[in-house]
Amino acid sequence: MRARLLLLLLVLAQPAWGEVAIGKVVRVSDGDTLTLLVDQKQLKVRLVEIDAPESKQAFGERSRKSLGEMCAGQQASVQYSSRDKYGRLLGRVQCQGMDANAEQVRRVMAWVYDRYVTDRSLYALQNDARATHLGLWADKTPTAPWVWRSQKKAAAKP
Repeated sequence: MRARLLLLLLVLAQPAWGEVAIGKVVRVSDGDTLTLLVDQKQLKVRLVEIDAPESKQAFGERSRKSLGEMCAGQQASVQYSSRDKYGRLLGRVQCQGMDANAEQVRRVMAWVYDRYVTDRSLYALQNDARATHLGLWADKTPTAPWVWRSQKKAAAKP
């Protein structure tokens, strides 16, 4: 009975995410972006619902390494429903049996992206991570990546 219920839930949940891509992770660009090799074609993937520090931002390199430890060189599956303005697939990534999106938040290497979050359970992971005062939360005044980017844009304007 449980197996049937689980199968039914998976079937019902599938349309919300659209499609699944399965391949090998050949590059990790940063803490929320990777490249998947599928049928000899490279697909850039943006992990949805989270936002990792930029490479020049505090913890940017550590966040990239965290995602790399989890996914680089591994088979991964991506459940996605759309692409962003840069052509990247937007999806939830599974590497080594882990939800990489949630794991980056749990590891204190990414924020829940308030503007785009739909999985409210990520906030519980973020609250637990914040309570550790480690990683992103070691700084007394951590700056979310979306704030950091807007500050950089404002500073670049004449």
